[in-house]
Amino acid sequence: MEPKPQERRRNGVNNLQITRHTGMQMEPEDPTAAVLLCEVVVMEILSWLPAKPLTRLKLVCKSWNSIISNPHFVKLHLHRSPKNGILLLTRTKPLTLGEGKNWDLVFSSVESFIQNPSSTLVAQENRYSLYVEDWVVGSCNGLVCVAHALDHPKTDISDIWVRLLNPLTGGISENSPCLRVNMHNVLGFGYDESSDSYKVLAIIWDSSGTLITQVYSFGGSSWKRIKSFPAFPFSPEVNGYFIGGTLNWIGLRTPHGGDYDWDAVTLDMLTLVSFDLKSDTSKEIPLPKGIDEIPSEEPTLGVWGNSLYLLHDYQNTHFIAWQMKEFGDENSWTQLLKISFHHLGVEWLSPRFVFENGNVFMLSGCHSSEEVFYDRRDNSVKRVKFSSNPRYIVAFDYVESLVQLC
Repeated sequence: MEPKPQERRRNGVNNLQITRHTGMQMEPEDPTAAVLLCEVVVMEILSWLPAKPLTRLKLVCKSWNSIISNPHFVKLHLHRSPKNGILLLTRTKPLTLGEGKNWDLVFSSVESFIQNPSSTLVAQENRYSLYVEDWVVGSCNGLVCVAHALDHPKTDISDIWVRLLNPLTGGISENSPCLRVNMHNVLGFGYDESSDSYKVLAIIWDSSGTLITQVYSFGGSSWKRIKSFPAFPFSPEVNGYFIGGTLNWIGLRTPHGGDYDWDAVTLDMLTLVSFDLKSDTSKEIPLPKGIDEIPSEEPTLGVWGNSLYLLHDYQNTHFIAWQMKEFGDENSWTQLLKISFHHLGVEWLSPRFVFENGNVFMLSGCHSSEEVFYDRRDNSVKRVKFSSNPRYIVAFDYVESLVQLC
C-alpha cells in the first residue's frame, strides 16, 4: 500500500538526515566525520574567548578539555588574543631585614593603568607575589620569566636561576641550571619560533674585563656559551627588549660594565645591538641619523606591537621619540615625537614606557614619586603622584594565555 503524503514527507526528511549523495547513490553519513566537524566548530568558537574563562570551560567535559589543551588550539587562541594588557613589577612594601615577599606582579589593561595608575598598582586582585630575591626578566606569550639570585657574602658574585611561570594557569617550570655571574650583568627573555623554544640570554662583564655571553633554552640541561656581544648594555637594570625573535639593548662599544661616567660617553660609543634567538648571533643596528649629539641622560628603548622605539631627551629641554617602523631596517627610523619639557610641565624627566602603538608615553618627572603620561593623539599631559609605596615600577607587554610550560 502506498504511504500517505505526510509519511512520505516525514520519511524524506529522515532520509536526508541519515544519508548523503555520492554520485548517483545514497550512502549513510559517516558519524565520525560529523563528530570531527562538531569539534572543529567548537574549537573555532572557543578560540575567540578570553583565556581566563577557558580555564574553567575545560571542566565542562572531556571533549572540551581535550580541545582546549591541544597545542594547536593554544597557538590559535594566542594568535587571536587581544594584545592590550601589561604586567607591572612593583615593590609594594619597604625592604626590611627578614621580610619575605616584597615584589608583586600586577596585571592590568593599558586603559585601566593609564586612567587610574595609583588604584591599579595597589589593587589586591590580579596580583601575584614574588620573593625579594626574584626579579622579572621579561614576558612573552603569557609566560613570565623570573630570575632568582643568591649572593655570595663579601663578594660581587651571585648564583642565579631562571624559571617560567604562567600566572593565569598557575604553572611553574623547574629552575634552570645555576649560572654564576658578577654584579655587572644583564638578562633578556624571548621566544624562538623556529624551534618553538623560550630562551634567556645572559651578558656578563667579568672581573678580567671580558664580555661573556651565555644562552639557556628552557627544557635544556645547561647554559651554552656563545660568541660575545659587541657592546655592553649601559644599564644593568634594563632587560632586553623582545621583538621579532630578537632581544635588543642600547649599549656602549667600549664597555665599562656598570661603572661608567655618562658625561664621558660620546655618540660614536653608543650603539643598538640586536640578538637573534634563532641563530644565537648578534648584530649592530645604526641609531637614527637625526641624532647628532649625545643625550643629557641615558636613552632607553621601548616596544609596542611590531615597532621598536628609541626614547631620549634633547639638550635637557625636549623629549624625543623615534620609531623603527620596519624592525631591522635602519632606514625606517622616523621621528615620531618632539615635545618640550615646558609643555610637559617638568624641568627634567626620564623616559619610561611606550603604550598604545606609540601614542602614549610614560615618563618619570622631577620627583621620584611623579609619573607623567603624555598622549600625542590629543596633546594631553597627565601627571600622577604616587605615594612612597609603590616606589619602583617596571612594565612589560603581557597577554593572558594557555601556553604550557616546558
